[in-house]
Amino acid sequence: MTKKLGSVPEKSGRVSSDKNQDFMTFDLGCASALVSSGLELVSLDKSNPKKVQFVFKREAGIEKIVNDYFADKLEVKARKFFDDIKSIKNRIYSSE
Repeated sequence: MTKKLGSVPEKSGRVSSDKNQDFMTFDLGCASALVSSGLELVSLDKSNPKKVQFVFKREAGIEKIVNDYFADKLEVKARKFFDDIKSIKNRIYSSE
């Protein structure tokens, strides 16, 4: 089963596209792309012991950033993207 996010089909449960709630994704690369694009990672949901869900405040343009990321059209600074991945991983493992 697939869920459409803008023009990019995604696996069900991978990305939340409900306009009235926070934006959520399980994808570390997507989360890092959002942080690198200037969006704030609000929280981490670790209720599932096998994976972490990244929670962002829904802001204008967030869907475009996600669509561009999955379509390989998003441009961010490579060093910042890598540093943001490391920072997110530190948040995952430091609050166990």
